[in-house]
Amino acid sequence: MTTSRAEEVSEAIEAAAEAVFAARRPDGVFDYSEDGLTSTLSTVGAVSALHFADPRGSADLIERGVAWLRERQSDTGGWSMVPGGADEPGPTAVASATLQLVAPESAADAVAAGQRWMLDHGGLEGIPHPEVTAWCRQFYSFVGWLRTSDMRRFPLELAVLRGPFLRLFDLRAPMVCALGLAQAATREQTPLTRLLAKAGTPGALAIIREVYEHEGSTGGWCEDAWVTGLICGGLARAGLGADMVAGAVRWFREQVNEDGSWNSGPLGLTWSMYAAGGLLEAGYATDERLLATREVFLREQQHRPFTAFGCPPGFWGWSGKGWPASLETGEIMSALARFPGELQRPALESGARWLFAQQDSRGSWGLCVRNTKVANSGPCPHMTAQSLDGLLDSGVPAADRRIRRAVRWLASAQRPDGSFESVWYRMHTAGTSAVLQTLVRAGAGGSDAARRAREWLVRAQLPDGSWGTGGDEPGTVEETAWAVGALLVAGGGADGAEVRRGVRWLLDARRPDGSWSAAPVNEYVRHVSRYSNRALANGLALRALARYRDAAGRS
Repeated sequence: MTTSRAEEVSEAIEAAAEAVFAARRPDGVFDYSEDGLTSTLSTVGAVSALHFADPRGSADLIERGVAWLRERQSDTGGWSMVPGGADEPGPTAVASATLQLVAPESAADAVAAGQRWMLDHGGLEGIPHPEVTAWCRQFYSFVGWLRTSDMRRFPLELAVLRGPFLRLFDLRAPMVCALGLAQAATREQTPLTRLLAKAGTPGALAIIREVYEHEGSTGGWCEDAWVTGLICGGLARAGLGADMVAGAVRWFREQVNEDGSWNSGPLGLTWSMYAAGGLLEAGYATDERLLATREVFLREQQHRPFTAFGCPPGFWGWSGKGWPASLETGEIMSALARFPGELQRPALESGARWLFAQQDSRGSWGLCVRNTKVANSGPCPHMTAQSLDGLLDSGVPAADRRIRRAVRWLASAQRPDGSFESVWYRMHTAGTSAVLQTLVRAGAGGSDAARRAREWLVRAQLPDGSWGTGGDEPGTVEETAWAVGALLVAGGGADGAEVRRGVRWLLDARRPDGSWSAAPVNEYVRHVSRYSNRALANGLALRALARYRDAAGRS
């Protein structure tokens, strides 16, 4: 690396670090909420639930929510999950159905435009995710666009068997339970199905209540208005859990934004782990501004089992008392391991025990429920790589049999073209980059799987030096940083052509304050709804430039 390039990279790291620190609150949390957590799905969830749970008492909230939804409809008739984004079929389907449900006359024009958009884009069958299609069908049944008799019966009796039920539905278990309870109360039943539903009702209610009470009985589930709306609406339609329904109505009133919308769940720990991770790798481990962030990580580790999902203690979620997540647990462990001293050692050991307890029998990791195969939170190469990174960083040797088993699973999960999936980030650049660097760290850098992953990344680089999805879509900061960082770990060297071009692109993509803009690469629902996260973009870019600087120094 030339002297001028070295100075440019060092200056870029310093400026970017200060821009990231600017998002840090006094309590140590890196807060990017100004980017907006407002969501079409969350507003739909709140409005529809209030219609079923408290239509008169919450008429003002419903009216404001309707006005917000109408204002956020695009000129072509669709909605996106995050206002201002590209229209998406899932949000469009449920938004138009909800307006038909609560304002059939005043919002008739918006409903018609939304349904025209859906027809032009393949209808419900055009949604590339069967689970989302199922939820949309429920909303269509609310307004008579689908007959309840045409809906598949939900086997509520499965809730009797907690283990198989959780493996079948994973994080969706509370929402699915509420759906099943509502269906049992509103759908015509035979004597047999009525008996089966009666048998499953106590177990379904128990799962919903366990999550509710674990989060402090605040009235919200997952601190997310979409999730809370699905559960509250289901309970209200079933005439069950009156205290939880009342709590949810109160929570909706407390959480509504001034403009009449509601938010998806906060991401305080997710923002902080990516921001701190970039700063730590860039050399700021002893910066006093990060000490409060370390305290946040230590304080927010959960030391009670999350019984509803069968999880032992020792995990982290995406915020506060959030639901368990191997993704956050692995990343926060990697961040904590970079701080000097032994203060974080007990937390790392507890986190390692949790990750090993949640490892699937096949060697992989999903989000939290062991051995599930649910599409959005089941076994994932990227989450498996993040879990392995957390374990390796906390001191677990690469020779550990559980590490070796995970490495073997990763090799078996590789796609024919050499890439890897990532269920929480779009397409394949993120997953391939994460797995490649983890294979190297786990001692499998010379394996066929690592070679093929590296070759895929090299092929996927765009002519301008960036990376996108692996296709023709424009490159993003996140995917370019993932790829550059992985190639450096895999021995590409600071002088490698792909690395140099990627670094040049990152340097040129900076904003005036030295930070980077974020792209919608995060999957709220895979292939259906996406959002951006500036903490991710800036943390990854910092990490990539720091690795480049360090590799150049070694050479």
